[in-house]
Amino acid sequence: MDEEDLCFCSTPALITQPQFTQQLRKYLQRERILDHRYRVQKLPDGAMALPVHRERFTAQRMEQLKASIPAGITCALTWIQNPVPSKASQTQPPVQKLQKELQQLVLSHGATWSEKLEKDLPRSWQRQGDLVLLSEDSFREILWAQLGQELWEVVARALGARRIAKYGRVQSDTFRTPTVTLLLGQDGWVEHVDNGIRYTFDVTRCMMSPGNITEKLRIASLLCEGEVVVDLYAGIGYFTLPYLVHAGAAFVHACECNPHAVEALQKNLELNGVQDQCLIHQGDNRKLELTNVADRVNLGLIPTSEEGWAVACQVLRKDKGGVLHIHQNVESFPAKILDPLVQDWSQELLQAQVGSDGKEEKVALGCHNVLQNAGKKSLTLAAKQEWQNWAEATGTKIRSLLQQLDGRQWRTTILHIERVKSYAPHVEHLVLDLDCRPSA
Repeated sequence: MDEEDLCFCSTPALITQPQFTQQLRKYLQRERILDHRYRVQKLPDGAMALPVHRERFTAQRMEQLKASIPAGITCALTWIQNPVPSKASQTQPPVQKLQKELQQLVLSHGATWSEKLEKDLPRSWQRQGDLVLLSEDSFREILWAQLGQELWEVVARALGARRIAKYGRVQSDTFRTPTVTLLLGQDGWVEHVDNGIRYTFDVTRCMMSPGNITEKLRIASLLCEGEVVVDLYAGIGYFTLPYLVHAGAAFVHACECNPHAVEALQKNLELNGVQDQCLIHQGDNRKLELTNVADRVNLGLIPTSEEGWAVACQVLRKDKGGVLHIHQNVESFPAKILDPLVQDWSQELLQAQVGSDGKEEKVALGCHNVLQNAGKKSLTLAAKQEWQNWAEATGTKIRSLLQQLDGRQWRTTILHIERVKSYAPHVEHLVLDLDCRPSA
């Protein structure tokens, strides 16, 4: 067993005779060395084991302990396998547990715990297997840097992880590379399971958006038996794999320009046993030498996939056409759109507020509630109208591209508009399912 495995499934402890347990416990508590995450245990030979913090119980501490305890008390440092968690550690919320552990760490270094440090702690995080991914707006205070690796060891222990990483903003490069720094651990490769599909990727090189889970589930529910799919922005296989594993696609052409994503995609195809049903086209999909093969094309790129529309039309089957799944960020509510009825109610509200008796105030309040409800309804209707306008305009452009490529008339039909998630205020990530068929 190597050191990393040893640290994860065992803990250091002081062993002593039962009659000396309480004296040692008091000393360890006073020195903030006792590890309260685990219970004091009785070992098979009758000795008592008191769990201690590995990073705090140094050789110097051991010498100090031996010098301070009364003669006749014996103790030695050992490791106990699979320590029993204390009741407090089992019931304590992770955020509180993390705060308590860090408070003890800061105090053990002679520093002062403060409200500023407390506010700098993460309130949430992403967990990928044994790796915890922290947000960029945590651990920014100078003191944390001064604590070095010991800080991340404590964070990992408190959160039940082996590796710690911290992410920043996604870079504005061609690959949308995540800015992720590995703080504890040897590499950033993780494995993630979604809807029975295994994904592995390096969090420092690739990204996986949890907000797209609804679209992955929707793709998995499609009936694509016998179809050939072209995935123009395959990434690590976010949509390629649902098409193959669940939707029943016969074959997928997966296009991806990021070499790190390609590496992960190859691994993921093998992990799920579908490597023989997919061909990876590495490089710029605008240079794709593939035509007239696709029953279905996936264009999963935001904020817009418009650069891939011509390629999508190029690969679509010309004998019977197919379906395009077009991703786009769409403004969901222009502020200029207002329902005339809401404007009338707002005038009524102003008039009701002129009175000063209780009756008039109640009327005004009632009008205000009606105005709010009507406003929300109006916002929803306006948003859906904007979605429809975008879908129709997209259909027109796609139809024109197909006719230019094929020299024949085509018809396009809006099958469905799916809202994936909110991308920004008043901006929605949408997917348009567009049926494209050649006219007679």
